[in-house]
Amino acid sequence: MLIKQVRLSHQAKEQLGRLKAKTGIRSRNVLCRWALAYSLAEQSVPTDSEIAADSNVEMSWHTFGGEYYEIYEALIRAWCLRMGLPTDDETVVKYFRLNLERGIAHLAGTGFIRSVDDLLLLAVKKA
Repeated sequence: MLIKQVRLSHQAKEQLGRLKAKTGIRSRNVLCRWALAYSLAEQSVPTDSEIAADSNVEMSWHTFGGEYYEIYEALIRAWCLRMGLPTDDETVVKYFRLNLERGIAHLAGTGFIRSVDDLLLLAVKKA
């Protein structure tokens, strides 16, 4: 298990609320998975900044990843290797959080996402 609890920043909570309204996807954990995958697909390292876990949105690692939680951990570790970063637990957790917050911000910040169909189109474009 990578971490026990995933807690989002207040900003990410607000952005997830907008994404929920636009896409109709009601589960924050599902939107968080989309956001993480979107960010990991980027060919850059997120800006190394302190993330305030100051919202009341919190989920367990198992809730975040669902039945595939081990795959998400492997994806994050593989991403760290691809970016030339260490794969110790502390670094992996740090970049998990940075990628998650960046992914949420990108998905919420693009005017492209107006419905769940737009989210699916984005996934096809990334492939």
